[in-house]
Amino acid sequence: MTVSCIETVIEQFEEMTRDPRRVQRETLRKVLEENADAEYLRNFGLEGRTDEESFKKCVPLCTHQDVEPFIQRIADGVGDSLAILTGKPITSLSLSSGTTQGKPKFIPFNDELLDSTIQIYRTSYAFRSREYPISNGKALQFLYGSKQTITKGGIIATTATTNLFRNSRFMSAMKDIQAQSCSPDAVIFGSDFHQSLYCHLLCGLIYSDEVQFVFSTFAHSIVHSFRTLEKIWEDLYADIRDGVLSERITDPSIRQAVSKILYPNPELADRIYNTCVGSSNWYGIIPQLWPNAKYVSGIMTGSMEPYLKKLRHYAGHLPLMSADYGASEGWIGANVDPSVPPEEATFAVLPNIGYFEFIPLERPIGEELESCAAVHYIESEPVGLTEVEVGKIYEPVLTNGAGLYRYRLGDVVQIAGFHNSTPKLKFICRRSLLLTINIDKNTEKDLQVSVEEASKLLAEEKLEIVDFTSLVDLSTDPGHYVIFWELSSDTSTEVLNNCANCLDLAFKDAGYVGSRKTNAIGPLELRVLRKGTFHKILDHFLGLGAAVSQFKTPRFVGPSNHQVLQILNRNVVGSYYSTAYGNLLSIC
Repeated sequence: MTVSCIETVIEQFEEMTRDPRRVQRETLRKVLEENADAEYLRNFGLEGRTDEESFKKCVPLCTHQDVEPFIQRIADGVGDSLAILTGKPITSLSLSSGTTQGKPKFIPFNDELLDSTIQIYRTSYAFRSREYPISNGKALQFLYGSKQTITKGGIIATTATTNLFRNSRFMSAMKDIQAQSCSPDAVIFGSDFHQSLYCHLLCGLIYSDEVQFVFSTFAHSIVHSFRTLEKIWEDLYADIRDGVLSERITDPSIRQAVSKILYPNPELADRIYNTCVGSSNWYGIIPQLWPNAKYVSGIMTGSMEPYLKKLRHYAGHLPLMSADYGASEGWIGANVDPSVPPEEATFAVLPNIGYFEFIPLERPIGEELESCAAVHYIESEPVGLTEVEVGKIYEPVLTNGAGLYRYRLGDVVQIAGFHNSTPKLKFICRRSLLLTINIDKNTEKDLQVSVEEASKLLAEEKLEIVDFTSLVDLSTDPGHYVIFWELSSDTSTEVLNNCANCLDLAFKDAGYVGSRKTNAIGPLELRVLRKGTFHKILDHFLGLGAAVSQFKTPRFVGPSNHQVLQILNRNVVGSYYSTAYGNLLSIC
């Protein structure tokens, strides 16, 4: 994207955010006009009206559970009318990651969602490029397609990322917007994730002097890539030294594409060798191997925050930039303040990519100190995009051209401020409990804080947590929390016993503390996993058709997720129970 294009995109954004109220009315009118014949809207008696008042009066708020029967009919090809959720037939479905209960959701995907994705990417890239100008070069992008399936009704179903990457219009737009990927398309769409990752790293090293930035959809994927680099760098070094691709690459399309750009380069190989051999802890390996990289980008909020410490370790002095705010259902806002650390990132709502409402959330008296997802919020009537107030918290509601009308996203966001007249959202949490047995209420954030506290004990032993998850074990009486850890190396029983105590005491929820003191909840159990366990969980989800760029480690494993539970339980190498509430001397 040229400097003039960057300024044009930014000016277009500035213009629409000066009067988002008008843009919102026009956006809703367009969505309702184009989808007036949709069965879903006709069922509510909207009768072609496109004004806000009629829309809100006729069409109720909904969740995925409400629209799932309509989406399933589209997938199954059931019914005489093709216009079930949208005026035009839906030709593709996206699969959500489905990593909590193990069952992915179908989400409609169409050209309108494609257009909004391109606009979000173009907007955030323009602001990043103004802050961190990049020259002509390439991007080290860890992107992965996944297999496509055909539903009973002949609809293509795959991950949202694959729906994008397999769309020629999207790929063309991306080439116009940002630097070209180091990797050929064959690597992105390879049949084997491990071979694709190997070749992403190899292609990135081949073009190491040209790489301008590092990107993947989620921070987890970037961390996983560089953890892999630590293990396989010698093979990559040999490939570049000899100009011969490793025999581990058996996918013919990948092998052919990568072999075309691989040639003997002893000088580059020596540089890689000296850098990797001389790296005792891999701190700053990204700028060492890719000296012209300007930043590292990906989604880094919410469930990705636990990976930031390790990502900063690999990135060294390079800034981390959180990518935009949205979901498989649709986009909401762009990060137009790229210099802000990921923990403080906000997202300016683009008023023309959907019609947005916000449900005001108020903490009841007595729950002021509860973590956000554990609160039983008092809800008020939804307000419009320009009616939100700074400092207050809301749940976003989305209406878009992809067949979702007044769809509750289930997130909690805070209004951090305004960009012109459009709100800037700060993601707070998902509105869902993870760990609860009786009156205790602990969330993903509570789990994260607990693990961070206990990890300080490991840091003293120069160990780190590779990844973690949890479950509620009700097979015991009383039930208890189970935390699964995979560690970078072995440690003593004493250290792990102390970690179990620390995890237990770090859950500060009053219901949990009171239940532990009265033994209404049993001692927390820390189960240490065999090395590579979370890699097996990743492989499991890839086998279900997920894309690694969409994968998020499940922080809680529900009872219906039998296969993931089996993987975890088969790989437990040690179990350590907390004694913290038998001996209330604090360890943390």
